[in-house]
Amino acid sequence: MKKQFAVIGLGRFGGSICKSLSQQGMEVLAIDMDEDKVNEFSSVATHAVIADSTDESVLKNLGIRNFDHVIVAIGDNIQSSILTTLILKELGVSKITVKAQNDYHEKVLNKIGADKIVHPERDMGVRIAHSMISNSVLDYLELSDEHSIVELIANSRMDNKTIIELDIRAKFGANIVAIKKGDEIIVSPQADQMISKGDILIVIGSDQDINRLERQILNRD
Repeated sequence: MKKQFAVIGLGRFGGSICKSLSQQGMEVLAIDMDEDKVNEFSSVATHAVIADSTDESVLKNLGIRNFDHVIVAIGDNIQSSILTTLILKELGVSKITVKAQNDYHEKVLNKIGADKIVHPERDMGVRIAHSMISNSVLDYLELSDEHSIVELIANSRMDNKTIIELDIRAKFGANIVAIKKGDEIIVSPQADQMISKGDILIVIGSDQDINRLERQILNRD
């Protein structure tokens, strides 16, 4: 069965999630108080409705508790975001992801039980900064305040060397959890796995360890 998603708030962040989920064939209910935005997404989402998400009776009538995942992507109105999240929790929605405006907002969302909190602008800023600093970084995902997962392109210094020869875990404290070789993905590669220039290494570790790895191996070809 297709998963059912509801996206509350159709600004830049909520709108992009709505489009992405719809393109992947998911059932999406798009909700916003702005009629123009709702009209814009009426041809994108499965359903698009004008509604006030801070009104519990409105959310009940929309059958919001039956959705597998609700994304609260409300823009600058922190009060509406918090109140909406609280109502969703009280109605028994199984998974709630909320866009946070700042650290204070995140603390409140954690206290009222949001399942996942995202800082799209901050997270994207970190990813862009990493890709600007290093030509080897394809993608960067923050796992916590101190740990990340990155996609790195193997350079000539890694060419025709095995994982054990590179000894990245002992030298840098980071782990190669997967390797992309063209269309092939090797998950949990063995120590004798050979790496070729141009392979994409998916590495997990502390930010400090990953930064050392980038500086000492990847940015010196």
